[in-house]
Amino acid sequence: MKIIVQKFGGTSVGSGERLRNVAGIIQATLKTHPVIAVVSAMSGTVKAEGTTSQIILASEQALAGASYQEPLENIRRTHVKAIGEAVQGKAASQELAEAVEQELTRLELVLGAVKTLGEISPRSLDMLLSGGERLSARLLAGTLADMGTEAVYMDLSEVVAPEEKEVNPGFFLRMQHLMAEYCRPMGGKVPVVTGFFGLVPGGILKAVGRGYTDFTTALISAGLGRQAVEEMQVWKEVDGIFTADPRKVPTARVLAAISPNEAAELTYFGSEVLHPFTMERVVSAEIPIRIKNTFSPQGPGTIILPKHEDKTQRVTAVTAKRSITIVTIHSNRMFNAYGFLARVFNTLDRHGVIVDLVSTSEVSVSFSVERADSVEATAKDLKEFGDVKVERGRAILSMVGEGMKFSVGTAGQMFSTLAAAGINIEMISQGASEINISCVIKEDDVPKGLTALHKAFLEG
Repeated sequence: MKIIVQKFGGTSVGSGERLRNVAGIIQATLKTHPVIAVVSAMSGTVKAEGTTSQIILASEQALAGASYQEPLENIRRTHVKAIGEAVQGKAASQELAEAVEQELTRLELVLGAVKTLGEISPRSLDMLLSGGERLSARLLAGTLADMGTEAVYMDLSEVVAPEEKEVNPGFFLRMQHLMAEYCRPMGGKVPVVTGFFGLVPGGILKAVGRGYTDFTTALISAGLGRQAVEEMQVWKEVDGIFTADPRKVPTARVLAAISPNEAAELTYFGSEVLHPFTMERVVSAEIPIRIKNTFSPQGPGTIILPKHEDKTQRVTAVTAKRSITIVTIHSNRMFNAYGFLARVFNTLDRHGVIVDLVSTSEVSVSFSVERADSVEATAKDLKEFGDVKVERGRAILSMVGEGMKFSVGTAGQMFSTLAAAGINIEMISQGASEINISCVIKEDDVPKGLTALHKAFLEG
């Protein structure tokens, strides 16, 4: 019988009640499939109050030589309360409470070293970050056991061998096979796995980012392979992937299925789907990924199918990426100039500026950037190439769909629809994959733009 690998985010396990809800989802899945459960650190509705955020705050306070007791006490209070809500057995509750204290003692030792040295290495930060997932995995394993399901707590924080010195494709390939064998269900017990997977060379935040729990789940799934895994499930607080942000477009609906390319484009241009690293691992193994709602588990969710291609639907979804800044360089020196753009982009690279869209003419080049904090210093250096104009308060409005490759006139209809809605387009770009058409508009026009495009392409 094939395995279902389930990932539960921090909000899904953010309280005792939610831990029991997740345990119920796992128990329901066990009726038909073995399960591997991967968990993030506990988090509430406000990300800054989550365990990972509290650990990062404690590390910053230790680095500044200040007291870090308050965030640690917040972590203790959250987890002790969750144990009281989730676990009914007195002995089991006591055992979990002791595990929380042991983990907090470990965190204090690392934080004390950071405060004494006045510096924090990527390795030290990883040692701290692992605490959040170690705690949530222990609590979920304990909750499952309290509800009558055998579970085994699995800590991946030591899985990376000391001789690993570089993060590259070979490193992740070794990790996925190692983690898959380590986490394979044995004897009917449910492995409850930490989303943190070891002391990664250079630090896990730099190598993967805050979405490392999704990536851990992907590595396990890909390592086990299509012959062993039915699907990878990502449980969140949404019903799936929508045709548009339902908070902005009330008529938006959940998509039954999309392709990995569509999911990647939607993620990059504003929709929180999955980190592209995650999809790359799982899709290469031809394993479906299903997005489901922890708080409405009966819903089918959205499935990302490796070879999905709907030619009948031109546009799959519309999305927007906000807080964009546009930088324009106007210079007559561009005209027939060799290497002009290369010098511009070398300057951007030197400042660590990541560019989303680029538009050029014979005498100007415009590009959009997300990190406005890096623009001022960059603009000063760019002035050697010509007049520089910086425009803030912009957004990238995108339409995504595999069907656009087989349709004529999609871009024209998009632009005429926006014009009819009174929205001015400042930049235009079509992705090389031919499944994305994007334009830059004023950020204030995003709700109106999303509604207009959704009505024109996805309703009726």
